[in-house]
Amino acid sequence: MDPSIQPTREPNYALYQKECFLLSQQGSHPDFSTRPDKLEQLAKESLTKGGWLYASCNAGIGWTDRANREGRWRIIPRMLVDTTARDTTTELFGHKVNAPICFAPIGINKIYHPLGEINAAKVAQELNLPYCLSTAGSQPIEDVAKANGNGPRFFQLYCPHDEELEDSLLKRAWDSGFDVCILTLDTWQLAWRHEDIANSNYAFYRGIGADIGLTDPVFRKRIEEAGLNPENPEDMPKIGEKWIDNVWHGKAHTWDKIPKLVKKWKAISNGRPFLLKGIQHPEDARKAVEAGCDGIVVSNHAGRQVDGAVGSLEVLPEIVEAVGDKCTILFDSGIRTGADVFKALALGAKAVLVGRLWVYGMGISGEAGVRHVMKSLLADFDILMNCAGVNKISDIDKSHLRYLEGIGGLGNM
Repeated sequence: MDPSIQPTREPNYALYQKECFLLSQQGSHPDFSTRPDKLEQLAKESLTKGGWLYASCNAGIGWTDRANREGRWRIIPRMLVDTTARDTTTELFGHKVNAPICFAPIGINKIYHPLGEINAAKVAQELNLPYCLSTAGSQPIEDVAKANGNGPRFFQLYCPHDEELEDSLLKRAWDSGFDVCILTLDTWQLAWRHEDIANSNYAFYRGIGADIGLTDPVFRKRIEEAGLNPENPEDMPKIGEKWIDNVWHGKAHTWDKIPKLVKKWKAISNGRPFLLKGIQHPEDARKAVEAGCDGIVVSNHAGRQVDGAVGSLEVLPEIVEAVGDKCTILFDSGIRTGADVFKALALGAKAVLVGRLWVYGMGISGEAGVRHVMKSLLADFDILMNCAGVNKISDIDKSHLRYLEGIGGLGNM
């Protein structure tokens, strides 16, 4: 770009558009389209059957997934705003990040690509976006941290009822530089997901994905106590079963647990933030604040846990109204485009978490696929800010949106 017209700015994600166009001068083009529906179809063709089913399955018949993608909010662009020096950066929990977009915690990445979480952690560091590792991840905590380098990283906890194991996981995360803890509330056990069940599609029960457990000293003791040997391939399915049955155990915790867990994490981490993920009701948001949480993630687990539930964007405004001045609110579920990011920020979220997009990219082309998908999303968002007349993240508010009553459809795919 001519610097006399567009002054240099960092980061300038919009330039990725030109980079893609310029491939034509080499007789080439990007490896795949990041249009969400086409990306999803290509991922279906690229992944193994089990990988595709696990990535795409929703609770029940998918009502909640559809609710996440119903586009009733519309952006109102403003004209003749000088956006040439616009800024996508923001601060999140003391980290200056290049955009209010985080890598959502996704489990068992090895079923999408052999390197699994290493791919996403590396790209997140390159882009200076927060990376969130799931307890159900399929690479050791320490290895993911190494791949993430000096990038901001958070740890998503599935809380076992084995307190010694809980302590070990939290300490390993902190020692590995994960300085924000996010407890997911909505997945004590998996929802009824028809196609996964019909195909007995559960990687852990097949001995795949227990790497965080296998590298944990407490869980290694539990394996030994059970007479299981990780060196014996025949024991791996039982080890995988034992690990995930500790993590997604089917026995819900209650609000009594939260102040104790907050206190524990604060002691381990010298006071770093603790969040709850899965909040869908204003009263639960208030309880989170009362329990000492620094933030919440408004999320319905991308429609994967409760069929027929509200879309997360539907409830975001009332949750922001209830606690938006008392804690940091992140948003998750249904983010596919720059417009989705913009709408969530306009409705009061500090940042969004993106999951399925980069999982599909990983399934198509590994690390390069993750990079292409996320750089495309960032460019889409940056360019949308330009075209909508918004100069910086803090300028995005509800005045830029209109809600259309009774208008549905899947405009955001």
